[in-house]
This record gives sequence, C-alpha cells and structure tokens, in this order.
Amino acid sequence: MKRALAPLALLALVLPFPGAAAPPEEADAAVRAPVEAYLRGHATGDGEEWRKAFHPAAMVTGVRDGKLQSVSAPDFVSRAPGKPAADEAQRRRRIVSIDVAGDAAVAKVELDYPKVFFVDYLSLLKVDGVWKIAQKTYTGTSKPAP
Repeated sequence: MKRALAPLALLALVLPFPGAAAPPEEADAAVRAPVEAYLRGHATGDGEEWRKAFHPAAMVTGVRDGKLQSVSAPDFVSRAPGKPAADEAQRRRRIVSIDVAGDAAVAKVELDYPKVFFVDYLSLLKVDGVWKIAQKTYTGTSKPAP
C-alpha cells in the first residue's frame, strides 16, 4: 500500500492545487503596493495614501520610548498632516524585507528620521483579492539631540 501511495505523494508536491499562491514575483509586487502607499503617506503627509494601504479594521500598535501606544487605522489616517514634514529631505525610509505565505504577508520597514528611528512590522492580508495592511506593529527609539 505504501508503494502505491508514493507516486501520488510525489505528484502532489509538483502539481499546483486549487487556490495555490501566485508566483513569488507577482505576489511580492502585489504586497509591495500597500507598503509603498504607506511609505508615500509618510513622505507626503497625504492621509489618502494611508487609506489605500490600511484595511479599515487594522490597528497600529507599538512601543515608543517604553510606552505602549495603540490606535485604529482610521484614527492613524486622520492624523496625517496633509503636507510633508519640514525635515522631509533628511528622512529616509526603506523596505527591509517582505515574506509572503498564501494570503498573508509580513513586511519590515525602517523609517530613519532626524529625531527618531522606527522599525515597523506590517502584517498584510489578501482580502477579496486585495492586499491591505491588517496590523502595524512598531518600535521607535528617540535619537539624542546633536
């Protein structure tokens, strides 16, 4: 019986199954879209970019200077200033990594600002065929004054 099942097991490893994930490059590009919108929101101060990035039920939670902070995505979006920060030219942001597994993904993002360094972990979900940030977890470390 084991010998009869061995070829079927091998076949199952190489054939796609219903609901199989998109090829990695396609999935990565689709997941990058809300992450890039999130970063554009920081660069421009435009809350609409964050609205594109976050699922309405998402939460933004983290620790800054040792204190837990948590707000809903709509509350986070409402805090967008509507214009770039005065020190925007000195700010640096980058996507460190993206890991995709089926309909879930995690992106690590660094935001290096003159007064604070943030590391964001963005948990993303593909809901109704669209990738959105479902949770932002971050830590922020204040930098010493020059």
